[in-house]
Amino acid sequence: MNALKKLFGGNTRQFGMIFALVALVIFFQIFTEGRTLTPGNVINLFNGNAYILILAIGMVLVIIAGHIDLSVGSVAAFVGISVALAIRDWHLPWYGAVLFGLLLGALIGAWQGFWTAYVGIPAFIVTLAGMLLFRGFNQFVGKSNTVPVPDDFQYLGSGYLPEVGPNTGYNNLTVLLGLIAVAYVIFSELRRRRNAQALGAEVPETWVMITKLVLVNAAILYATYLFATGRPGTSFPIPGLILAVLVLIYGFISAKTVIGRHIYAVGGNRHAAELSGVQSKKVNFMVMMNMSVLAGLAGMIFVGRSTASGPFDGVGWELDAIAAVFIGGAAVTGGVGTVIGSIVGGLVMAVLNNGLQLLGVGADLTQIIKGLVLLAAVAFDVYNKTQGKKSIIGMMMKNFSRKSEEIAPDETTSTKEVIAKEA
Repeated sequence: MNALKKLFGGNTRQFGMIFALVALVIFFQIFTEGRTLTPGNVINLFNGNAYILILAIGMVLVIIAGHIDLSVGSVAAFVGISVALAIRDWHLPWYGAVLFGLLLGALIGAWQGFWTAYVGIPAFIVTLAGMLLFRGFNQFVGKSNTVPVPDDFQYLGSGYLPEVGPNTGYNNLTVLLGLIAVAYVIFSELRRRRNAQALGAEVPETWVMITKLVLVNAAILYATYLFATGRPGTSFPIPGLILAVLVLIYGFISAKTVIGRHIYAVGGNRHAAELSGVQSKKVNFMVMMNMSVLAGLAGMIFVGRSTASGPFDGVGWELDAIAAVFIGGAAVTGGVGTVIGSIVGGLVMAVLNNGLQLLGVGADLTQIIKGLVLLAAVAFDVYNKTQGKKSIIGMMMKNFSRKSEEIAPDETTSTKEVIAKEA
């Protein structure tokens, strides 16, 4: 147990969802007779859930700021049908259509952000209205018809890294991507250790670092093997590549930038944040607009995968995204959550869905199990708080608040104290 505490930062509970994800994969791998960890199934799992994971990235920032967005499914559907019509009627190239969709998402987000941030209507009400409004626009603009998209746009949602270089039996670009990921993990860990030593902070023993690197890199290399050995014509999916880039960008923004710390501060205690100089209205406006931009992107990826936009796209997506965020450890009251945690929560739900389908479990029982998993995940964190213990994500945020002091030494002490206190 002491070895585990050293390996996982002193409290293994903060990695509960990762353990749950690994346990689910092992469980389904055994009971589906090895069908879970096959290249085809893993590729389909990522392809079929990338748009929900992208929504979860935006949703976690909204929830951290103390809001919730019920309109993301309808916004995604409206952007999807608008882009499909623009390609058909205006003959836009695929890249022009993508830019049009992102711009439309930004305009929708600005609309909802204005009512939330500057008028003061709760985001729950604004986005509930938006859910009805943009669902109606989706069916009005598209006349409740299905609108197909061309092959080059379909690549956005169902494409794969191409085959290049010599015939090695693997997809070379996927292998290269995996090796880059391994190198990045090693470099980041060594840099983190070196910086801690330079500041005179206590660092884990060498064997702890090596064990962590071996475990993480083994998982990356095994995933790389699965993606690189799929049926001919498949490899690491383009939606997965887009998701990976977004995770890196938003993980950096939330943990390493001033705006990221302001989002946590506003969600934790808006009045204290404002007294510290944080412009809460701008923060709220930004997170709502960002959510709609990502919803638009998710809608375009789904349309690309399904080859057409239809009147019933996006139904229930907001619930899946919210579930992923809360399973990943975000607090209902705001101020707590991480991008990585939301991705892990989304993968837990994706693996659960996929595994139950492989086992032939009906849709009714699948919904019951998913509901119980969501309730149990939130109840576990609430129980820790009522027992006077740190919440799982709250413990993670300890490290975040320490790092923020190193990043912005000129920031006011009061703001840092607000963030650290609320974490």
